[in-house]
Amino acid sequence: MTPEPLLQVTDLVKHYPLTRGILFRKQVGAVHAVDGVSFTLRRGETLGIVGESGCGKSTVARLLVGLERPTAGQIRYRGEDITKLSGPALRTVRRNIQMVFQDPYTSLNPRMTVGDIVGEPFEIHPEAAPKGDRRQRVRELLDVVGLNPEHINRYPHQFSGGQRQRIGIARGLALRPEVIVADEPVSALDVSVQAQVVNLMQRLQGQFGLSYVFIAHDLSVVRHISDRVAVMYLGRFAEAGTDEEIYDHPTHPYTQALLSAVPVPDPAAGAARGRIILTGDVPSPAAPPSGCRFRTRCWKATERCAAEVPALAVPAWLKDGPAAHASACHYAAER
Repeated sequence: MTPEPLLQVTDLVKHYPLTRGILFRKQVGAVHAVDGVSFTLRRGETLGIVGESGCGKSTVARLLVGLERPTAGQIRYRGEDITKLSGPALRTVRRNIQMVFQDPYTSLNPRMTVGDIVGEPFEIHPEAAPKGDRRQRVRELLDVVGLNPEHINRYPHQFSGGQRQRIGIARGLALRPEVIVADEPVSALDVSVQAQVVNLMQRLQGQFGLSYVFIAHDLSVVRHISDRVAVMYLGRFAEAGTDEEIYDHPTHPYTQALLSAVPVPDPAAGAARGRIILTGDVPSPAAPPSGCRFRTRCWKATERCAAEVPALAVPAWLKDGPAAHASACHYAAER
């Protein structure tokens, strides 16, 4: 029996208004940051969201944790639409959905000690830990993420980049959440340190039963940690499936182009695979193309692509094969 989704997102939309005028502000358009994103997340599962810069990944992350209010759509946590909550009800949900930010250099207050940073969630949610136990809880959290508990009184500048990201992870774990939204948590780190942080997150997932929404633009990192992968382009999901389906049997032209650019150790294998070179620039999210948003750079585009928005669904002609997963393309095909 398939477990019920822990998090269910339906037709999520976030538009930022564009205004003109000084005394009398008038809306003249909108930036379509997120435009109809839907997915589910189950307990203990990792959903990887991958795409190039500016596609809306980080906006999705901020919507999930309540840092932004959606223009439309639903975010259901355990069946309850959290977009309609406020006050104490929203604060309760935020205990269970925490975030790890991208930049460990700017996401930590330089004037606070590590103990104060990791313990700050207990000040906001005092019911999570008795006041007398909080210092010990902070020490335990530092130990869990691989830091020396004796460094509790140090400041962020006294730690390396990888250690600072571990501090951010410890802060995210403080309230014992069920869901952690990781917004490019390793993109600012060296490659060797990236591996350490990703392995730490996998260990913590098994230890605490966490569910991750893992956002990144590094395809190899996403494949290593994710159970399912969604490829995002200009505010929408272009393709979604298991990591094997996406990486071994991509059907959307954008996914195929992304994967063709991933370096491979064997030069002969890379040459045999071929490289897809996309032409043109990414359209502005303030004026996205009609129909399929990738059509202006796609070699398969036809008049139908300009007239019809492709649904994110399993193409009928691929349902019986290894490439049977959702793709938002009128001409999806296994490459």
